Amino acid sequence: MPTAKQLADIGYKTFSTSMILLTVYGGYLCSARAYQYFQWRSLRHQDAEEQKTSGVL
Repeated sequence: MPTAKQLADIGYKTFSTSMILLTVYGGYLCSARAYQYFQWRSLRHQDAEEQKTSGVL
């Protein structure tokens, strides 16, 4: 039977691990969204350049 200190240690480690995993997952989601945004912005910039050059011809 684990002591109260051992139970507290297990609970703390479990909580800490879950917070670390949530932080990593949140960072992944943020990075994925930023990547998607920059890809979209690049595509819009390319479209604008194509419209400029096609309008001159």
